[in-house]
Amino acid sequence: MFYHKKSIFHRVTFFLIRIPGLEDIHMWISLPFCSVYLVVLLGNATILLVIKVEQTLREPMFYFLAILSTIDLALSTTSVPCMLGIFWFDAHEVNYGACVTQMFLIHAFTGMEAEVLLAMAFDRYVAICAPLHYTTVLTSQVLVGISMCLVIHPVLLTLPMIYLIYWLPFCQAHVIAHSYCEHMGTAKLSCGNIRPHWHLICLHLLFPYSYVWTPPGYIHILVANLYLIIPPFLNPIIYGVRTKQIREQVLYVFTKK
Repeated sequence: MFYHKKSIFHRVTFFLIRIPGLEDIHMWISLPFCSVYLVVLLGNATILLVIKVEQTLREPMFYFLAILSTIDLALSTTSVPCMLGIFWFDAHEVNYGACVTQMFLIHAFTGMEAEVLLAMAFDRYVAICAPLHYTTVLTSQVLVGISMCLVIHPVLLTLPMIYLIYWLPFCQAHVIAHSYCEHMGTAKLSCGNIRPHWHLICLHLLFPYSYVWTPPGYIHILVANLYLIIPPFLNPIIYGVRTKQIREQVLYVFTKK
């Protein structure tokens, strides 16, 4: 009987309503999002290509930069095409499984992005403060361990949220006032107890950039959408183009005969 009830509760379709309060300019909003997304794809793919092709870029810094570019591509692709589908094709409906999957990926990739930035900061700290010990501190084994941690830690932080969402019953209202499946925006639609979800938010707030919570209001929702696309847009510029080795290799790759 319990399984039957859960199957009914989860046989739902959520309805995403883009950015409430800005319906008249949704088409105009979609244009900069699309343009930025294309730059994200081009910029991060270029960095990955240059790091892969050029054998001179094999330092830990560039290893972490390649991971960051991969995460940025995954994070933006998880969220932006869904937004554009809603803006352009009125693709508002998303089934329960796809909604939870998108929720998991967005929160996990956001956490990974914060973790890899921390790893890059540690790399620069060692390079500046202990340059003579750089190669002995950041060995291949250490890099593998750091890489595993920056993937496993955000996933472990995200799994409790997905577990709590899975056991929530959804009885009536299925309209999410957002352009993607946001955690609390989805949980509030439940006819069950969502108090554990608020406790989980308090726990996640101890780990800044690892959790995205959007309060009500179109300004907050718009900022949340920008939060998912602006870092992947800026990271290739900040950590790629402004890095001398990357800049020189990009110019060399695209200008050599």
